[in-house]
Amino acid sequence: MAVPLSLIGTFGVMYLCHYTLDNLSLMALTICTGFVVDDAIVVIENITRHIEGGMKPFEATIKGASEITFTVLSMSTSLVAVFIPILMMGGIVGRLFREFAVVLSVAIGVSLFVSLTTTPMMCARFLRHDTGQHGRAYRVSEGVFNRLLRTYDVGLRWVLRHQFLILLVTIGTVCLNVYLFWATPKGFFPQQDTGRITGLIQGDQDLSFAAMSQKMRVFTDIVAKDPAVDSVTSFTGAAAAAAPRACSRS
Repeated sequence: MAVPLSLIGTFGVMYLCHYTLDNLSLMALTICTGFVVDDAIVVIENITRHIEGGMKPFEATIKGASEITFTVLSMSTSLVAVFIPILMMGGIVGRLFREFAVVLSVAIGVSLFVSLTTTPMMCARFLRHDTGQHGRAYRVSEGVFNRLLRTYDVGLRWVLRHQFLILLVTIGTVCLNVYLFWATPKGFFPQQDTGRITGLIQGDQDLSFAAMSQKMRVFTDIVAKDPAVDSVTSFTGAAAAAAPRACSRS
């Protein structure tokens, strides 16, 4: 239920923002399908844990939802924060991808609301205690999950036994990140990068069209020999200066 409700709520916001179902918005909706279920899964898992511990479904829902609210809120906030740079992009590229970022952010926000309201309500109504009667698919998947859980338990115990070493690794990682932030060249998203360079050539006033065309061909051949240039297009105009255009390889 979290997926269709989140998408329907996103459609409503898209309608208010005068967005259409173009390639960017559809791509955002496709990507957000994997995001909108995360919050609901976390809420359901926490409520199920209390039910398996012997609590009644309604009591387990109240307790589990209250425990996990801040975690779900922080998860959704961190996801939305990833798309803030896209929202702040300028130029034509920024205008195109702003719709993509808005649709994704709205879908995550709607899924947060659904996960903290509809999901707990449905858990209180439909979740029941485990009766122990399961099919073969459940037993196979549960065995795989238990093996992963044991692997995680071994790794966690090793980390807890070597806390000082882990603390040193954490401090070293933070120091390395600070150094890389200072040493690495950085900048914000470029407004536009088409890989095309445009230049103008101006000849003498008494130069004929045929002579200018010949000189343009010579200049075009020189530019085309550059290994970083993919293609060159040039033209000679009577009322404007000759303009070569080179497309560089990315």
